[in-house]
Amino acid sequence: MLARAITHALVGLEPRRVEVEAHVHKGLPGFTIVGLADRACQEARERVRSGVAAAELSWPGVRITVNLAPAELKKEGSGFDLPIALAVLAASRQIPPESLESHAAVGELALDGRVRRVGGVLAVAEGATRCGIDKLLCAAESCAEAALAGIEPVPVRHLAEAVAYLRGERRPEPCERGNGRVAARAGPDLGDVRGQERARRALELAAAGAHNLLLAGPPGTGKTMLARRLPGILPPLADAEALEVTRIHSVAGLVSLQHPLIDQPPFRAPHHSASTAAIVGGGPGLRPGEASLAHHGVLLLDELAEFARPSLEALRQPLEDGEVAIARAAGRVVFPARFQLVATMNLCACGARGDPAAECSCSAQRLAAYRDKLSRALLDRFDLVITVPRPRAVELAAPRGEPSAVVRERVLGARGRLAAGGLRRTAEADELLTRAVDRLPLSGRGRARVARLARTAAALAGAEAVGAEHVAEALSYRSPAELRA
Repeated sequence: MLARAITHALVGLEPRRVEVEAHVHKGLPGFTIVGLADRACQEARERVRSGVAAAELSWPGVRITVNLAPAELKKEGSGFDLPIALAVLAASRQIPPESLESHAAVGELALDGRVRRVGGVLAVAEGATRCGIDKLLCAAESCAEAALAGIEPVPVRHLAEAVAYLRGERRPEPCERGNGRVAARAGPDLGDVRGQERARRALELAAAGAHNLLLAGPPGTGKTMLARRLPGILPPLADAEALEVTRIHSVAGLVSLQHPLIDQPPFRAPHHSASTAAIVGGGPGLRPGEASLAHHGVLLLDELAEFARPSLEALRQPLEDGEVAIARAAGRVVFPARFQLVATMNLCACGARGDPAAECSCSAQRLAAYRDKLSRALLDRFDLVITVPRPRAVELAAPRGEPSAVVRERVLGARGRLAAGGLRRTAEADELLTRAVDRLPLSGRGRARVARLARTAAALAGAEAVGAEHVAEALSYRSPAELRA
């Protein structure tokens, strides 16, 4: 006897339909899973067998073959447990086989039959919706996440509940969708920063135009403090952006149970010891990296020069294209990675360079080796590069600065003017930009980034056109002398 259940495998972020075919036939008792299943998927044999017994159902004492079709598509993870169990039970006629035709299923089984949550439920739900399936059997904890795709989730806490539902013996419990926007949690406030007016201005420009920012200077000047306050002045995500970000975090298993929709710009800050695969994605399972998890948000690289150079160079392509393309012998996957890069670094290995109260002990060779960690091509991708000086005592004793809420309103206004368009450069601005190309000098990419930054400065000022003063300000944020000497 044969029965089928429907689920989806993930290739990167893309769901691919998988038919779980179970064949129960005469022969020596055994349980075989075929169809290019990985180790976690093969181990479903023991979880399914134990779960069926825990649900007080009969385990077929005959030969059982489960095929995960299409066979050439690699199947990874434990989310196939529930559809495998349902297909076996349908093949042994303990549930009606036709009841599985209008349902998809995803979930891991515990040895006692409980259905556990797995990652990627949102992508599976989206794949089921595209196939015309309107119901998804999943763990109760995953219902709110699945509902974001517009499908009707059927919450099951135990395999016995799924069987009773498919037999028509119980109605599905109502699901708390929880897909509305929630108030943003209070984060670090920009008002905590004392002094550093130029750095605050750079932070506001970066937020308004989604520009990449590099903060350089001696230790203890507030570089990391400033960088961690950037998300607090960013506007919330649009609906399409929020769903895209949630899909990435769902595949990584990082979605909140209570509020699965991520409607605030994500903030990721990997340690400098992170590998290239951890930052840009990949690895054995082709998982999204920190660059993709920061999609439509902020990627903070604290102590930039301490990161491995291959990891930094791997960010150059996503900074330009907004995506990470990972090619392996088995195939190619593409992860979105349109993030805003913010980095901090010292000006030398000992950290004293740029501090008038300390003396740098770095030799010329050590200083050159320190700077060689950062290629000119990478530095050229930063729109704003500023040095952060040590604050004076009078600045540290000053009252709180402008809070994040006030700055965020200006950022929202500037983004609205930038989206509306119409900000053209004046003749004086064009002339200044042309002279800067030869005198600084500026690369073609550098010129485009200066022009874009000048447009952001004009939008923040509420100007009707991009003037020479806006281009001059944008030029002042190019690589400072301390990083060139």
